[in-house]
Amino acid sequence: MPNGYWIGRIDVIKPEYTKAYGPALAAVLRKYDAKFRVRGGTFEAVEGKARDRNIVIEFKDYETALACYHSPEYTKARALRADAVDIDIIVIEGYDGPQPTD
Repeated sequence: MPNGYWIGRIDVIKPEYTKAYGPALAAVLRKYDAKFRVRGGTFEAVEGKARDRNIVIEFKDYETALACYHSPEYTKARALRADAVDIDIIVIEGYDGPQPTD
């Protein structure tokens, strides 16, 4: 079964309002056994519009990724960053099929 992911693109508007969000997010991600695969880092936008930050968070499967996003704990955490960020997040199923190198 393929992993599930959150893919997020974020512009921080009011950094002072996001300080409590990080620890709250970490607690939720621990509960769902999630792992950051991308968290900030150097990047180059080679096509399309970029945002300030990018994240990829991995979960054991799509259902777990979706359940975490819709959980009461994450709903509370999201409220901590309300109006402080412009954010796009998708929850997506990974791919474990044939690869170009196969």
